[in-house]
Amino acid sequence: MHPEVAQLIERSHRLGADPTITNYAGGNASCKGAEPDPVTGSDVELLWVKGSGGDLGTLTEAGLAVLRLDRMRALVDVYPGVEREDEMVAAFDFCLHGKGGAAPSIDTAMHGLVDAPHVDHLHPDAGIAFAAAADGEALTKECFGDRVAWVPWRRPGFQLGLDIARIHAEHPEAIGVVLGGHGITAWGATSQECEEHALEIIRACQAYIERNGRPDPFGPVVAGYEPMPPEERRARAAALAPLIRGLASTDRPQVGHYTDSDAVLDFVAREHHPRLAALGTSCPDHFLRTKVRPLVLDLPATAPLAEVEERLRALHAAYRDDYRAYYERYADDATPAMRGADPAIVLVPGVGMFSFGKDKQTARVAGEFYVNAINVMRGAEAISTYRPIEEREKFRIEYWALEEAKLARMPKPKPLATRVAFVTGAGSGIGRAIAERLAAEGACVVVADLNTEAAAEVAKGIGGTDVAVPVSVDVTDEEQVQAALDEAALAFGGVDLVVNNAGLSISRPLLETTTADWDVQHRVMARGSFLVSRAAAAAMIAQGLGGDIIYISSKNGVFAGPNNVAYGAAKADQAHQVRLLAAELGEHGIRVNGINPDGVVRGSGIFASGWGAQRAAVYGVPEEKLGEYYAQRTLLKKEVLPEHVAAAVVALTAGDLAQTTGLHIPVDSGVAAAFLR
Repeated sequence: MHPEVAQLIERSHRLGADPTITNYAGGNASCKGAEPDPVTGSDVELLWVKGSGGDLGTLTEAGLAVLRLDRMRALVDVYPGVEREDEMVAAFDFCLHGKGGAAPSIDTAMHGLVDAPHVDHLHPDAGIAFAAAADGEALTKECFGDRVAWVPWRRPGFQLGLDIARIHAEHPEAIGVVLGGHGITAWGATSQECEEHALEIIRACQAYIERNGRPDPFGPVVAGYEPMPPEERRARAAALAPLIRGLASTDRPQVGHYTDSDAVLDFVAREHHPRLAALGTSCPDHFLRTKVRPLVLDLPATAPLAEVEERLRALHAAYRDDYRAYYERYADDATPAMRGADPAIVLVPGVGMFSFGKDKQTARVAGEFYVNAINVMRGAEAISTYRPIEEREKFRIEYWALEEAKLARMPKPKPLATRVAFVTGAGSGIGRAIAERLAAEGACVVVADLNTEAAAEVAKGIGGTDVAVPVSVDVTDEEQVQAALDEAALAFGGVDLVVNNAGLSISRPLLETTTADWDVQHRVMARGSFLVSRAAAAAMIAQGLGGDIIYISSKNGVFAGPNNVAYGAAKADQAHQVRLLAAELGEHGIRVNGINPDGVVRGSGIFASGWGAQRAAVYGVPEEKLGEYYAQRTLLKKEVLPEHVAAAVVALTAGDLAQTTGLHIPVDSGVAAAFLR
């Protein structure tokens, strides 16, 4: 790795680690240096710059675009003017060096044309507060003198790169610029100097705000809009999340994220938040992820839940009308089709913020960007008046042909993308395999298990909290079940796919089966799946998005095996719940199906806890041979494994059987006595 590139990556990681300096996937950093041409062997000057869609905080060498500077500078002579500047992005491809690395971003010109070895373009909260202030140019002059210049708003592109390059050339005393409505750019002769200059600008802006700003830029707290106590706040958020997610998914399904940070709660409690929220965010990176403005509930936190829900529905309908009008005001024949009229951000006073996206990471990042926007509004209002770029300019960015092309390059969604799955007994065996497979197919997964450590281990193995979260739950306890579903709502916005898998078994003859044996198996499997299905159905109905409930029943529900009365009866109860709930929930688009496995020995928590030894004794085989015994009694002579059951769950839920409900699928390698009739 070129030494300058190594320094660039280290610098990027430091700058990208602080969300107040730049947001996830926001900003760019670059360096220049020389390397041999792969054809001639002669040294050529190169630009290494963060590629399109990359993130500074996690940047790797593979995420850099590598371009020849002689070719980039030659583009100035063929530049057709600002009306055709978008054509220059395609021209960057002809400037690539070697294999070129990542795709060049729209900001590549800014880095290549500025004649400095290192350049940083960032979106710091304090810097954008100056950039979005009504008198930002005068404030920049007062704060920095000639050390930092002001650049009026211009959409990112080749012309903006030319503007900044001219300022750098004409003002050698300057260390950077404040970009109106956008952010900052700094430069330096070394990586260290460039970073120091960027941090100097950010810190000076923040110090100016703290020294000169009004103490309550958002106005006084409005009575009734104060934050609810934490437990009440989270309970209200969990109750509202499925409804809000359903509204935000009117055009296309979305995953949700809930935030109740101090910054959000303070903002929505203050007098001026409706006016400021209506103005929308300023920085292009912000409103590309948060949409032009949020949906804001205009009721106090203490309003009755039914009233809040009714008002949210009305506000959502109005929001969609307003967004459609916004689109129609500025769209022309060349504008891409409207991408959806639902909000990406919903603010609820006293409760917090709900943000939405195509996956959990996108939803979370949208919320993070709106927190940045709140910080920007606070800073701008403290020293001036918040004045974001004009709505027409926001529309030009949101429906930019280059942005549309960027979206078109995104990989095709996985079959279960946007779906939130809740799997019980997911700490081991079949449940674990199901949780892992659902996540692999794109679902967000709530790993629910009585064993807290096992649930945490499975969730961690699947990935970070953007993919899977663990919850500890005793499915026989009504309050714990509701609390677990509430956690799903807070983590991902609701639930779409429930797998009732939690179970246990005690194998004894009828005369040796105690009432305790009977009760515990019926409580866990019959009662437990009933409680989980009831709580999940309530959330699904509130969402209005339909859903799937899957019961991992058993071939024992239809096959009369020996010494198994309590387990078999409990499984038969589950099997009939499938039919009953399918009949009842169909009108809500909720499909209920079951899977009947044969004995799944390998990896099973049930078999490992004594059930295996008991069943082996019944059949007169060594415990370690039980799986083979089960296989030999089947038509296919194959052992059933956890992943086979997981595959059946995916088959039922990933779309190919969308019209199927009330069905039981045998996954037993063919047990003739268990054929369904």
